[in-house]
Amino acid sequence: MSHEAETVHRSSSCPPSQVPASSASPLPVSLPWIERLVSIDTTSRLPNIGLIETVRDALAALGIASTLTCDERGEWANLFATIPAHDGATHGGVVLSGHTDVVPVDGQQWDSDPFKPELRDGRLYGRGTCDMKGFIGAALSLVPDMQAAKLAKPIHLALSFDEEIGCAGAPLMIADLQKRGVKPEGCIVGEPTSMRPIVAHKGINVYRCCVRGHAAHSSLTPQGLNAIEYAARLICHIRDMADALRRDGPFDECFDVPFTTAQTSTIEGGNAINTVPAECRFAFEFRNLPTLDAADIFERIERYAHDTLLPQMRHEHPNAAIEFTRIASAPGLDAAEQAAITELVRALSSDHATRKVAYGTEAGLFARAGVPSVVCGPGDIQQAHRANEYVELSQLSACEAFLHKFIRSMSVDAQR
Repeated sequence: MSHEAETVHRSSSCPPSQVPASSASPLPVSLPWIERLVSIDTTSRLPNIGLIETVRDALAALGIASTLTCDERGEWANLFATIPAHDGATHGGVVLSGHTDVVPVDGQQWDSDPFKPELRDGRLYGRGTCDMKGFIGAALSLVPDMQAAKLAKPIHLALSFDEEIGCAGAPLMIADLQKRGVKPEGCIVGEPTSMRPIVAHKGINVYRCCVRGHAAHSSLTPQGLNAIEYAARLICHIRDMADALRRDGPFDECFDVPFTTAQTSTIEGGNAINTVPAECRFAFEFRNLPTLDAADIFERIERYAHDTLLPQMRHEHPNAAIEFTRIASAPGLDAAEQAAITELVRALSSDHATRKVAYGTEAGLFARAGVPSVVCGPGDIQQAHRANEYVELSQLSACEAFLHKFIRSMSVDAQR
C-alpha cells in the first residue's frame, strides 16, 4: 500500500510534546489528514492544485477515481470522487462538500505559524483548521470506513476552490456533474456550525461600479464632470435602500440578522486636489434573504444609476458613464424541512432547532442545481478568518461520530 493510503488509514498521533498532559480522551483519528491539509498553503490567491493532487493520489491508492475540473488558469481545481454503493451504483447518494481555499493571514498576529498546525489546550491551531479543512480531513480519514460499509447508495466527496472569493470554483464542478448526468440526492456542506444543522443562509452579491466623468482644472469646474460626487450619490442611494430594508423588511427572525443588508466596502478616485476627478470606482455588496430575488435588488440600483443619475451627468458631459461589474455571486439557501437530507442531518445530530445565518456557503449552489443541501460541520464560525484560528478537538470528535452515524445510515441494513 502506498504512503498516501497509509495516511488515510493511520490513527492520529503526534509527538509527546504536542499532546496535552491532561488529555484523557483519545485524539481524533482525523488529525493526521487535517494537519496535512493545513500544512498546504491554499490561500485563495495561490494555486490549490497541490492539495487537490494529494487528495486525488490518496484516493487513487484506495481504488477511488477522482474527476478534476480546473479553471482557465489550470492550477486551481475542484475534485469530485465517488465511493460506490455495494452494487457498484454511482448515481444518487449524498455529497460531503468542502472548500479547500483559506483566507489570507496578512497583517494578522499569530502565536504560531498558521501553516504549521499546532495542538494546544485541546485545540488545533492553524489557518483553515476551522474553515474548513477540519471537516474535509474528517471525511477523508473515514473513507476506508465508507468502503468497508455495505453502502446502499454512494457517498460522494466534493472539494472546491475559490469559495472565499465568491464561490467561483464550485459552479464549474456542478456544471460538470450535470453534463455527466451525476444526480446526487442530497449534500452536506461542512462549514463550521458547531455540528448544528443550518437550514438557510443569505445570498451574497458583490459588484464593482465605475463612474466616469470628465477631468478639468478645479478652477474651471463647470468644464468638468465630478465622478466622485456622482458616485457618492449612488452610494447614498444604496445606503437608503439598506435603511429601508432594515426598517420595513421583509424580516425573518430565524436569521441572526433578520433582514437584507447592503453596504459599500471600498472606494477610490481622483488624482489631485486641484483636478475635477474623471473617475471613481467603488465596490458594494448586498446579502439578501433567500426569499428575495437578488436580481430585483440589483435592478433597483442599476435603474437609479441609469435612469436618474446618468441623464444628469450627460447633461454636464456627453461621455459620462456608469458601469457595473459583478465580482461574485452565491445564491441563498432555504432548505425544506421535509427534504430527506434535512431530516437525515437532524436525526444524525439530534438537533431540530431552526437556524439560519447571514454568511454564505456553497450549499446554495448545490440547491439551485437541484441537490437539496444542509450546512453542518465542526468548529465555531466566530473562529474563522481570524488570527490564531482553531478548532476544538471535541468538535472534530463530534464530527467523526456524526460521520460514522452517517455512514451507517447509508448502509444496506439501515435502508431496509
